[in-house]
Amino acid sequence: MTGRADANRRRIMDIALAELLRDADASMDQIARAAGVVRRTVYGHFPSRDALIGALVDDAAEAVAAAQAEALRDVEDPARALARSMLAVWDIADGYRLLISLAQRSVTVEGIHRRLEPVRRECAAMLQQGLDAGRFVSPLPAVALAYVREQILFGLMQAVNDGVLAPQDAGRSAAVTALTAAGVPAAESADLVADLLSG
Repeated sequence: MTGRADANRRRIMDIALAELLRDADASMDQIARAAGVVRRTVYGHFPSRDALIGALVDDAAEAVAAAQAEALRDVEDPARALARSMLAVWDIADGYRLLISLAQRSVTVEGIHRRLEPVRRECAAMLQQGLDAGRFVSPLPAVALAYVREQILFGLMQAVNDGVLAPQDAGRSAAVTALTAAGVPAAESADLVADLLSG
């Protein structure tokens, strides 16, 4: 793909994300109009609406992976690492939460899980480190705890979408819940997350 084609594709994706977050049923025609291009141009990059949503989910997964990697860099305490990664990932996921609900209708849940595999592997390694050090206590192996962490994020995204959790509370709630699921006492989890958010 040429530089110009890449730029056009990126622009269509950015506009499509904004349109789909505004109207989950936005058609390819609406997206093309919003992007100021003809429908054929959009279809030239994305053969179907599902392909476009899949590309947006790929983008979200890459952004989540980058945010987690940055959050885990140079952090020795596994509990602090878990809290930092949850807060960083939530910041990214929150921007995509309506898209994730939409994607679950058009991209298979298996497809979303596959896209998040690198994030899950990195998280499992961090959780294993915490279990080995006795910082985390769980009857679950690290890989299973990584799935629990992922489902906490999905569950809280849906809770925000459904209006049962305030968006401004969700990142903190996600981090505290992940820490307590890993066996860190609730009061300590809340204090650690509050410390990170105040810093």
